Amino acid sequence: MNQPFSTPLSPLRIVVLISGEGTTLRNLIQKIAARQLDAAIVSVIASRADAGGLAHARAAQIPVEVVDRKAFASREAFSAALFDECRAASPDLVVLGGFLQRLAIAPDFENRLVNIHPSLIPAFSGEGFYGRHVHQAVLRQGAKVSGCTVHFLDDQYDHGPIVLQRCVRVLADDTPASLAARVFAAECEAYPTALRLIASGRLRIEGRLTRVDA
Repeated sequence: MNQPFSTPLSPLRIVVLISGEGTTLRNLIQKIAARQLDAAIVSVIASRADAGGLAHARAAQIPVEVVDRKAFASREAFSAALFDECRAASPDLVVLGGFLQRLAIAPDFENRLVNIHPSLIPAFSGEGFYGRHVHQAVLRQGAKVSGCTVHFLDDQYDHGPIVLQRCVRVLADDTPASLAARVFAAECEAYPTALRLIASGRLRIEGRLTRVDA
């Protein structure tokens, strides 16, 4: 099992993967600028040339690359090209921010990819559960709490070892949009917290469990 974070990393070098508007990317850029996160975004890689988040990267003068999923016949070929771009940037960690493509993870990136999901995994997770679909499902089910989960990536959707979770109450008058807004507010604090923990060198992965050394 690859355990690449046994010593503190300062700053934490990250590549951010996006597919859409880049709200998570924008939050990380803001946290870094405010010195609330000791990290450097060394590259942003998009799976679509029209991903709106590329504008946030360019405005922050972060190098950008596009690895268009449609240009590749298989998940494996797409993943290989994407990880080649990641290697070129020499990151410590690859951070998914609204990245909607499933990856075939290269061995040298095992336990070096993290994702944030807008529910409390394993609830409302897996293939097809993303964005608004998650919050609609939460409300249909009548759940009383939702939240977000930061986890390491493996070869299944929303499945790898969990780093941390944050709870959000579901209100009686919630709509998918209002619930999404409160969950995203939790995400904006949870993701930087998880990245700081990983960068501290205190996090260990044991199978599907994560443990924090004192």
